[in-house]
Amino acid sequence: MLPAPSQDALAHSQHVAAHLRALIEDAGGWIPFSRYMEAALYAPGLGYYAAGAMKFGAAGDFITAPEMTPLFGRTLAHAIAPVLAETGGEVLELGAGSGRLAADVLGELERLGALPARYCILEVSADLRQRQQETLARELPHLRERVQWMDALQEHFSGVILGNEVLDALPVELVHCTDAGPQMRGVALDGDAFTWQDRQIADPVLRTRAEALNLPPGYVSEINLTAEALIASLAQSLDSGLILMIDYGFGRAEYYHPQRNMGTLRAHYRHHALDDPFYLPGLCDLTAHVDFSAIAAAGQVCGLTLAGYASQANFLLNAGVADLLMQTTPEDAAAYLPQANAVQRLVSPAEMGELFKAIAFTRACDVPLAGFARGDRRHTL
Repeated sequence: MLPAPSQDALAHSQHVAAHLRALIEDAGGWIPFSRYMEAALYAPGLGYYAAGAMKFGAAGDFITAPEMTPLFGRTLAHAIAPVLAETGGEVLELGAGSGRLAADVLGELERLGALPARYCILEVSADLRQRQQETLARELPHLRERVQWMDALQEHFSGVILGNEVLDALPVELVHCTDAGPQMRGVALDGDAFTWQDRQIADPVLRTRAEALNLPPGYVSEINLTAEALIASLAQSLDSGLILMIDYGFGRAEYYHPQRNMGTLRAHYRHHALDDPFYLPGLCDLTAHVDFSAIAAAGQVCGLTLAGYASQANFLLNAGVADLLMQTTPEDAAAYLPQANAVQRLVSPAEMGELFKAIAFTRACDVPLAGFARGDRRHTL
């Protein structure tokens, strides 16, 4: 049984649904799913990430790694500190959530004597930007002036670009393979209800990509051109340094496995994963797993060096998460056990350790990346 929304939340969802119906009607009765997903997540004042609902933590819809333990962000700080020292650059975090990761990374970089001149955050949600400002003002008031919020990418950037669970929330195209070839799956209306409707693929890039997958009739899956475009934009901005993205997903062979014939698209509502992306629009997060082979190719075609690809477990263990955990003595059970349990969730193959991956690109930066010292899987992409 799913938790019932409050009356205010339900009213908000109804406003979002009305906005989506208007989009469909204005477009002649059909929009590609990517347009539906973009509006449901990001429509100003309405979308899931653009309105004020609690999203992270026990009271929200999901828990991200930084919310589970500060050791995640502290480990990332150790992983990126050598790059900051080599480039003399800054940090740019994409989609910083509650600001928890920024606080933990900055705090550990300060302890390491490796603070960048600026920690930049690119955040499209005004609501989340305010939460990030509150978190950093509360946690690191003395470093608050080093943090700057950006509305767009810089033309020239050196340092480290971080993205934790960013790619999975970018709008995807849905493709339905049929006997007549791949079709683009979109959203139409059946009265006031949303319904699936397929159409011919008009975009030649998407059509070529869908045909190249050579999937059997009946197979439904995602192609995330938006994520690839983001990597291309980051590549254009990066003069020297590192792009590090952590997210859940697979290489192409596993992503389009015959048994994954209904794709990876999910709605997340109050810690429940749902197959119906039309459920309570505006109250649900919509995500799709990441095709890391496509991400790797997108970076390389833009001249980036693919510097590492590993499971989250290997990345965190290589970068020293166990050593940081042991800075809290096991004899202090009240302090140690919650952190040990969180680290176990982050690295266990049965939890987040295997499903989540870390991928790194570099430009004009030859610093060894400790997170990929063992277990690098670039050969599988």
